[in-house]
Amino acid sequence: MARFSVRFLGCKVSHTDAQALRERLLGDGHTEVEGGGDVAVVNTCCVTNEGLGKSRQAASRAARTHGRVFVTGCGARLSEGAFAGLPANVTVVTGQIEEAVEAVAGDVGAIGCVQAPARLERVRAFVKIQDGCSFSCAFCVIPLVRGATRSRSADAVLVEIRRRIAQGHREIVLTGVNLGCFRDRAAGMTLAGLIRAAGAIEGVERLRLSSIEINHVDDELVAALRETPVVGRHLHVPLQSGDDRVLKAMARRYSVETYLRKVEPLGDFNLTADVIVGFPAEDDAAFERTLETVRAARLTKVHVFPYSPRPGTRTAADDTVPPQVKKERSSRLRALSDEACRSRWATKVGREDLVLVDRPGRGYGSDYSPWLVDAPVGELVHVRGAAVTEEGVRAA
Repeated sequence: MARFSVRFLGCKVSHTDAQALRERLLGDGHTEVEGGGDVAVVNTCCVTNEGLGKSRQAASRAARTHGRVFVTGCGARLSEGAFAGLPANVTVVTGQIEEAVEAVAGDVGAIGCVQAPARLERVRAFVKIQDGCSFSCAFCVIPLVRGATRSRSADAVLVEIRRRIAQGHREIVLTGVNLGCFRDRAAGMTLAGLIRAAGAIEGVERLRLSSIEINHVDDELVAALRETPVVGRHLHVPLQSGDDRVLKAMARRYSVETYLRKVEPLGDFNLTADVIVGFPAEDDAAFERTLETVRAARLTKVHVFPYSPRPGTRTAADDTVPPQVKKERSSRLRALSDEACRSRWATKVGREDLVLVDRPGRGYGSDYSPWLVDAPVGELVHVRGAAVTEEGVRAA
């Protein structure tokens, strides 16, 4: 029996991949521990230079406290060289998650004791419905490291949701690289149909999407989101830039006008987004238009990513905006985001909400606004807003 730990870096899809590795090792009879142990799995990220650097640091730290370390995930698939020079007990596993699970499990070995399915570490359960991407944005390395889009069957997704509910999870987050590409052609089901089917499962008290590309926001999807009672009133819709010339250079396949038109029917939803700052085509005027677009779209939380050239992409050799300019623009955009968040939180004062407490003293409402609450972790509690703080809405 091996004592193991699993860590992930990056996005929610990386989290589900790490969970697959964790469940397999537990199912094979091994024991999960915190701190040092026999085996560590580090599921890595490479979406930015910073993410890849943090992944290497995590693998290096694990090598000092564990007998064997397996480096998996996007960073491993992008570049084995990024982990060169690490101690001899570090093994880089370059396959997709399905192959990585088998490689790690095969190396560690099973002891013939199959345990019950492992509960997720978090209060909300992330259920992967799709992986990979068949589009090629100029800056994005994901198609290179995760391959073409592919979907799980609807039956497999719904079975996993029922299992997570039985384990005590009260909120389900459907996640993937490009959720709108989900298709179960045999069942004749699209993402909208899956939302309706998942929302109808007994015990699902809240349902979310991790993100959705604007091109996939259509009447069918909006209707499913509105007509499924358990769907939270929040949607993360990546913007990347609010300037048409930059969007074209990014190969994003939509205009600012399209983005604004498609989010208009979601006026009561809390809309959040990703924005890349300092892309090679972005000048001062383009950045100002991005700020205007963020305001016009009524975005609140903006995840700001200073542009980081990635190997193998069309803009790998381009990085023309000075670091200080990126830093200044990022600061301005984050300030705008903070202001928009506080403005939305202020609307909660004196009003009731249903909050899922996901860590001590904190939780999220239906629209994913953060709340400060005094309630047990894992509970859905009715609250009333008392005041706005720097960290969210304080419950009365």
